[in-house]
Amino acid sequence: PRTMANKGLKKKVAVKGKKALLKYTVDCQQPADDNIIEPKDLEKFFKDRIKVEGKTGNLGDKVTVSREKSKIQVSAEAPFSKRYLKYLSKKYLKMQQLRDFLRVVAPNKTAYELRYFNINEDNDDE
Repeated sequence: PRTMANKGLKKKVAVKGKKALLKYTVDCQQPADDNIIEPKDLEKFFKDRIKVEGKTGNLGDKVTVSREKSKIQVSAEAPFSKRYLKYLSKKYLKMQQLRDFLRVVAPNKTAYELRYFNINEDNDDE
């Protein structure tokens, strides 16, 4: 693999000698508080489904999935896209038939959270 040539292609990831470590979190606080989803299920889902080099069950030491309370942390060696986590989260919601109630929103550059759709648009009880 050529290392110098693709410097401009890396999406603002500082590569210092070895592979850059990317850390992402998926926060399922709201639905977990309401016992709609089980954070440990989502964690297991990530562990089972994340593909490394096109294979599932190949996490090795390249990707680690950990969880504290209702936040799931995924740290991975580049290349690993954050969008992939969104895709997997949505897949998980679909599996649980929750896609109609929950959406995956990015509060910042390195995190996603599962939020309810705001059904009550005009009354201010939120």
